[in-house]
Amino acid sequence: MTRQRLKPQSQRQLRVGEEIRHGFARAIAHGHFRDPDLQDVAVTVTDVRVSPDLRHATIFVLPFGGGDGRTLVKALRRAGSYLRSLLAHEIELRYLPDLAFELDTTFDQAAELDRLLHSPSVVRDLAGNDAISAAKETRSVKPDRSPPPQGLSDRPVSDSGDRPAMSPSGRKTK
Repeated sequence: MTRQRLKPQSQRQLRVGEEIRHGFARAIAHGHFRDPDLQDVAVTVTDVRVSPDLRHATIFVLPFGGGDGRTLVKALRRAGSYLRSLLAHEIELRYLPDLAFELDTTFDQAAELDRLLHSPSVVRDLAGNDAISAAKETRSVKPDRSPPPQGLSDRPVSDSGDRPAMSPSGRKTK
């Protein structure tokens, strides 16, 4: 089985994804759920990825204000068919995609990357590289003490008799 490369989403996929995101947020806000894990829960919908054929949509969610995201995702998966019917009333599409719910981990990954970049060993390495590059720059910039090129000097050039005088129009004068 060959793997397809991840292509950027088309304009249509992005537009449908945004419609689903807004409609899903409205459906969650107005929906009345029997599931205790979904009652009075604020959900942040960070992204919606739609397949190229618009038949499947993955909704990335986070619990608003923190909390256990895994129980939220499990509860959304249990209520998936009910949420799909609510979403069908919220947005107008010829075919409503099948919904899949995933916990958005991009904020966790960004926090981990930030933590790594501010760790003492990385800060030390970056400070060491800055000192090395600054030292290289100061060594590479030397004052120019070489003599001027031949034929050029600080003396003004005088019009000697070996070339004809020219007028402003470019014609030779006598």
